[in-house]
Amino acid sequence: MSRKQVSLRAVHPVEHNRDALRRALDWLLEERIFEDLALHGNTSWRPVEFVALTLLWVWSSKHALTEAFTEAHTWSKRLLGRSALDSYQGLVGALVTWTPKLLPLLLERIHRLMEESCAEHWRVGRWCPLAVDGSRGDMPRTRGNEARFCAKNYGHGVTAKYRKKKSKGMRRKRNRQSPGRPARPQMWITLLWHMGLRLPWSWKLGPSDSNERRHFIELLDAENFPENTLFCGDAGFVGYDFWRAIVDSGNQFLIRVGGNVKLLKKLGHVRQRDGLVYSWPNQAMQKKQPPLVLRLVRLSDGRKPIYLLTSVLVERELSHPLTARLYRQRWGIEVQFRSLKQTFGRGSLRSRNPDRALMEMEWSLLGLSVIQLWAVHEQLQAGLLPEHLSVAAAIRAVRQCFEELRERPREGQDLRSRLLHATIDSYQRTSSKAARFKPKSYTIPVAGRPVVSIAKRRHNTHLRKHFPKLAA
Repeated sequence: MSRKQVSLRAVHPVEHNRDALRRALDWLLEERIFEDLALHGNTSWRPVEFVALTLLWVWSSKHALTEAFTEAHTWSKRLLGRSALDSYQGLVGALVTWTPKLLPLLLERIHRLMEESCAEHWRVGRWCPLAVDGSRGDMPRTRGNEARFCAKNYGHGVTAKYRKKKSKGMRRKRNRQSPGRPARPQMWITLLWHMGLRLPWSWKLGPSDSNERRHFIELLDAENFPENTLFCGDAGFVGYDFWRAIVDSGNQFLIRVGGNVKLLKKLGHVRQRDGLVYSWPNQAMQKKQPPLVLRLVRLSDGRKPIYLLTSVLVERELSHPLTARLYRQRWGIEVQFRSLKQTFGRGSLRSRNPDRALMEMEWSLLGLSVIQLWAVHEQLQAGLLPEHLSVAAAIRAVRQCFEELRERPREGQDLRSRLLHATIDSYQRTSSKAARFKPKSYTIPVAGRPVVSIAKRRHNTHLRKHFPKLAA
């Protein structure tokens, strides 16, 4: 190393890994966010130290949960000078008790940091866009997990009975030779994901047969969302009651619709306005519920038309170009699930107890969100966009710093530099990344076109009788 390089390093020393990680945790965790948390009289740990230990535990690359705790315990002592708890059983027992109280406080803190430090991408247009989708994760096959997470009517539904009846002759001999195994326990994850920052917002967990729309409604009732929140979903988030719950909460939606959606046109005051339609099923009419006035937007991905339904009726507030941009950004939630399950290694949980499995997934989602927030925050300051982030590289950067906790890194190898360089490939690919081996019977589902029919006389009569203002 030259004398000039030595002098420059003396003037601007590279931050020690331990100091950089402690500063990052201090930015995330503050004592005041837990000031209203009532602890038991015999609780020996402070909330900040307890949360830090849990994050270190889920960040560990060790496969076994006990080995991950041993590593996190060591990291916590070197980083903070002490560990909140000294045993794995003590940690998971405390997490089962305290996770429901700690998680809302931490998510509120993360939302505030997202808005304050990433304000430029907090909104797309005038909207705070949140994508919603669901996915499943595998779990160990234990009696407790099967009882809590397996579908109760697995193999006895209408579709399953039809398939058995259709292939009864072909399956009889094969089933005698190798009888099928019971359903593997799986956890359903319904995720809300910020589309502008490409960061998880909140989530709801349940058994494998959970209803993602019901999960979303529970999140909608439990949380306070920013003004002008726009929820974006795929063709599974449809239905009059579902859409009405979003509108009644003061928020808006942008949902893809297909052939399973029936709409009306030329009804009431929207009769002459292009693109505006009614959602008014017979069941809602019988209950004397008002029709929903919506706007149908037709886009194209270059191969087939895409139909989107939105509650934003004024086109200048949600134009066609902005609609297309938002729906393209919604695809990022699928990449988020891949990052959680494959990159972060939570496609198959390790906890054999159902309560601990829920806790493991809750904190895994939070731990991954924190790493992504750190990286996005650093990259935005350097002028990079959120879509440039490589989640795999960000996870690797944090883990490497913990593994070298006592060392002073070389220039360009400190935590901030590693997070700045945690970006996706910038080169132009010359071949497809798609797998060469594909199932022969694989078919891509197509949403189709929604059924839009002209309102009948009974619709207009019912509208004039019960909702005269809409009929005017």
